[in-house]
Amino acid sequence: MAKTRRFKQITLDDLDPEGRKLGEQIMTFSSVGLGGPYNPMLRSPVMADRLKKLLDYLRFTSSLPLRLNEFAILIQARLWSSQVEWYAHYPLAIKAGLPASVADELKLHKRPSGMKEDEAVVYDFCMELTNKHWVSDELFNKAKTLLGEQQLIDLVAVSGTYVTVAMLLNTAQEGVPEGKELPFPEVA
Repeated sequence: MAKTRRFKQITLDDLDPEGRKLGEQIMTFSSVGLGGPYNPMLRSPVMADRLKKLLDYLRFTSSLPLRLNEFAILIQARLWSSQVEWYAHYPLAIKAGLPASVADELKLHKRPSGMKEDEAVVYDFCMELTNKHWVSDELFNKAKTLLGEQQLIDLVAVSGTYVTVAMLLNTAQEGVPEGKELPFPEVA
């Protein structure tokens, strides 16, 4: 059984004029409308506006190739058992070229087999940084050589930002759309 949402679903009518403008922007691209992370985010409109701008960069104009960017998001979604994050980004990752087998093994808490070299570096970097809170010189240098400095920094930014998104989603107990299967039923 899914957990009960902790915040009432916010609507455009609930928002002040400035918040409504942001809500209308979100509605133009969000697959979950004002649900998902936007429901808790919009309770702090200034933070929501600034986080949305960062998310816009990370999702739509990051220097990191989209396949790797979405993989990094899925890594955090799995580490945080973030239902909505996985639900929303799994199809985006597959569409961006991440092999479904890689995502499916990640979902099972396995180090995916058959990763390309850049995928393996992203996986190892995200896992080491998240679990140890630092990255070895060897892995840093490998990632820097393979990705370059800007992509490496964008990888750190997307990983950290999607930890924040997962925290917002998990705190608010946001769920997947009604009638849709939970990616991680074991934590429901």
